[in-house]
Amino acid sequence: MRLIAVEEHFLPSEHVKEVMAAQGLPPAAVDPLADLGAGRIAVMDAAGVDVQVLSVVAPAAQEVPPARSADLARALNDRAAEAVRQYPGRFRALASLPMPDPEAAAAEAFRAVRDLGFCGLIINGHTGGRFLDGAEFTPVLAAAEELGVPVYLHPTYPPTAVTEAYGAGLDPAAAALLMTAGWGWHVETGMHVLRMVLGGVFDRHPLLQVVVGHMGENLPFSLLRADSVLSRLRPEHESVADTVRSHVHLTISGYTTVAPLQCALTVFGADRLMFATDYPFGDPAQHATFLETAPLSPEDRRKVAHTNAERLFGI
Repeated sequence: MRLIAVEEHFLPSEHVKEVMAAQGLPPAAVDPLADLGAGRIAVMDAAGVDVQVLSVVAPAAQEVPPARSADLARALNDRAAEAVRQYPGRFRALASLPMPDPEAAAAEAFRAVRDLGFCGLIINGHTGGRFLDGAEFTPVLAAAEELGVPVYLHPTYPPTAVTEAYGAGLDPAAAALLMTAGWGWHVETGMHVLRMVLGGVFDRHPLLQVVVGHMGENLPFSLLRADSVLSRLRPEHESVADTVRSHVHLTISGYTTVAPLQCALTVFGADRLMFATDYPFGDPAQHATFLETAPLSPEDRRKVAHTNAERLFGI
């Protein structure tokens, strides 16, 4: 079965220090992230992955000064475009954006999609503690809507104040994992989506489509609870749950167990779920085996494996 993996990361080695200045990068990830050639293709082939949709690992160009952010985003996007040109049947790409400068981010979105042929945009969570419901990000969201491409909303590292509050008293290594892949990334991204609903983002941008990874960033499990509490704040609009399910798609990246999959399918449906492996942080072979053996109908398995991504990303 054709497999399109839509959250697959890269980072050229010459940009590691700049992009990951505040967070660092596990040494074992440096080489796989930098490889956009034969080594990556071999991993894909071994797992049966036909296409990777490439995106720069978080925080990409979002935590550098605005004056540098635009040049860094252009360099990262040019490198992804080069990989797509070299392996046109195997790679597509999402555009990194200089979010500290929203006008420049909108301009880069247009360049990446119209000139480089990218199939979507990626925004790594908050930008300096500011979320996408802020008015300053209107140019970026309007660009996505005009271009007709989805925005992949990926987690990023929490603001210092959050880490200090929730990590207080813990071993620093434990706090770092709790604030990121162990819990914090997922709940913050789910909250970000709910902020977008409450902040009227989807009212102002009715054509905007957003993708979140990690089996929905806790939204499937908690969406109806949030709906029962928050929808009363929007009496003139459709419910919070219906708004989310009209504008948000999920991927399985990082999740290879049945219970979260069943929850995502129950709440969002198979038409809004896509395959992803979170490479190189997730194992493509493990994800592929999970999808192959998961309790899905043949039609729903095809949707998750490739047809939903083909439709949403125009692949």
